[in-house]
Amino acid sequence: MTKAIWLAGAAVCALLSSPAMAQTATGAGAPVADAARQGVLVFETAFFADARPDTALDMIARLPGFAFESGDSGTRGLAGTAGNVLIDGRRPSTKSDNLDQILRRISAAGVAHVELIRGGAPGIDMQGRSVVANVILIRTVTTERVVESNTYVYPDGHLGPVLSARWSRREGDDQIEGSISGFSDRTDGTGDGFRRRYDPAGNLIQDADLVLWDRIRNLRATGAVQRRVGGGLLRVNGLLGWFGNENSQDLLIRSGPGVDSFNDEESNDVNGELGVNWTRDLGPRTGLELTGLQRYSAEDYTGVSESSGDSSTFTADSTSGESIGRAIVRFRPNDRWSFETGGEVAYNFLDSVTAYSENGVPIPLPSSAVKVEELRGEVFGQATWRPAPTLTIEGGLRVEVSEISQSGDSDLTKSFVYPKPRIQATWTPWSGHQFRFRAEREVGQLNFGDFIASADIDIGQVEGGNPDLEPEKSTVIEAIYERRFWGEGVFDVTVSHAEIEDVVDVIPLTGGFDGVGNIGDGTADFLQLRLTLPTDRLGIPNGRFQTRGSWSSTSVLDPVTGEERRFQGNQAFGCGVSFNQDLAGGRWSYGFDHGCNVDKGRGFRVREVRAFYEEPGVGAFVQWKPQGDLTVRVDLGNATDRAQGYDREIYTGPRDTAPLAFREVRRTRMSPWLFVQIRKTF
Repeated sequence: MTKAIWLAGAAVCALLSSPAMAQTATGAGAPVADAARQGVLVFETAFFADARPDTALDMIARLPGFAFESGDSGTRGLAGTAGNVLIDGRRPSTKSDNLDQILRRISAAGVAHVELIRGGAPGIDMQGRSVVANVILIRTVTTERVVESNTYVYPDGHLGPVLSARWSRREGDDQIEGSISGFSDRTDGTGDGFRRRYDPAGNLIQDADLVLWDRIRNLRATGAVQRRVGGGLLRVNGLLGWFGNENSQDLLIRSGPGVDSFNDEESNDVNGELGVNWTRDLGPRTGLELTGLQRYSAEDYTGVSESSGDSSTFTADSTSGESIGRAIVRFRPNDRWSFETGGEVAYNFLDSVTAYSENGVPIPLPSSAVKVEELRGEVFGQATWRPAPTLTIEGGLRVEVSEISQSGDSDLTKSFVYPKPRIQATWTPWSGHQFRFRAEREVGQLNFGDFIASADIDIGQVEGGNPDLEPEKSTVIEAIYERRFWGEGVFDVTVSHAEIEDVVDVIPLTGGFDGVGNIGDGTADFLQLRLTLPTDRLGIPNGRFQTRGSWSSTSVLDPVTGEERRFQGNQAFGCGVSFNQDLAGGRWSYGFDHGCNVDKGRGFRVREVRAFYEEPGVGAFVQWKPQGDLTVRVDLGNATDRAQGYDREIYTGPRDTAPLAFREVRRTRMSPWLFVQIRKTF
């Protein structure tokens, strides 16, 4: 099968390199290469006309060969957290407000054009990425009021309402906007299924029914103001939100030994954020950007498990916060060179108290009362050189200095200094062909949650905290080939190799608990093929077919058995297929998507190996725009009522010495659903 895949890939490459596939414009809406900035494709609003997009996010979704990434709000600091979309050349000065939500609040009518920047462009902060999209807003006066009334509809009659309202006004650089939203829904944590256990010989020893129930609720308000202040552009944004989650599991034994059990969990999280960003030109070729950010969150959790008169309770209360200051100076002496330098300082903390008891008797946990604090600093410099119109070379160095301290049950302080060099080259030897190469030293972050005790109450597992951790370090080499054809067609191949030090995994802790720790060095290899194929020449006008296949191979020594295995949760193969088409000039649209792989990787603990399972998902949508200010859309999700779960091999002790106790198979199904959306602009 592997040989067939490689032959198919080679055939596609040969086809796309033929003269017949040369990049040609398909009309007035075709993307235009910016001659002054090599590697930049400009998509005017005419390109999106057949789709009649409502928001900037709809426009981003239509960029050929571009895979949207919202960023990682869980990463501390601002470096490395941004998504791959900029707005007027700048990243949003927020972390709690997702990039997709920000783009969803920008009306398509307020967008002048969208740039696809491949390999860098003067004055653009690429955020360490090889490709970013840049949404350029119009400067005319626009005032907009948008109301959305949406709901999830389930076969059993349950409704999950989603309501939102937004107001915004733009006049040149001046902007003001506000939004409020709320929803109440359920997830794939609601469904029915089974849990079956087998002895080592494969004989069924227990059969149980699973009944799962959950509810999630959210309220959120956001606001932003942008004005000219002090010779520069000042933007202030704020967010306040609440998120609640309740779920339960009933395990009903139908045959074999054992007793029924019932688990209930509830959590509440209140969070807020204030962000400030100020940019100013210091000269015709020099600019300054200052960013400040403050976040705060408080969360409480309670999990209770009951079985045959016995009970266990796990509670956790925590507060966390983050304060960030960042400064960047950019200098562009000419069209061939640009420089960037700056620094960032951040203070983070997590103050958590956890408790575990069985039948009312407290059970001591490793690191149950902990305050983790981190003071992080980073300085960086970067140079971009364009020695020829077809070649761009970018080199940079970041040096990270941090100190993490833990107080409470145990006191420990660790200091780290990590240089992170990076070099990237982008070469466009012929029209429609581009090669991108990257070599980089990456350093991961320690998860504060690994320092404290946690619980997986539905399967009765409690995990101890471990402060003695080192961040993962990786040396990554990556190459990408991109071929653009037929105006909107894109084929790309990505190959990468990484040497990883101090792999973070699960290790045994004192007291018989598992916990997160470092297990040594490993390697990771990755291959991905992607194709976006416009179907106009195949007789299907205004259609787009997309497919993706990826292969991953990782290797590390298991800390229990000493044998070579994959990383935790590493997915060896992934794939997806989708198609959409616009009809009647965008008045109607429809499409489908299919996640075609089953492999979800394995999890490894001291006494257990868990193989995750999820059947491929299928979804479809139809959209109707009876008039320019009204959109009605219906999505069908989980159309095949797919099963998910895992297979567990549970041992009587450590896996290297103890025999297998039993095997457990768990499967649940969540019903299909419809998502009905009505969007009205006033």
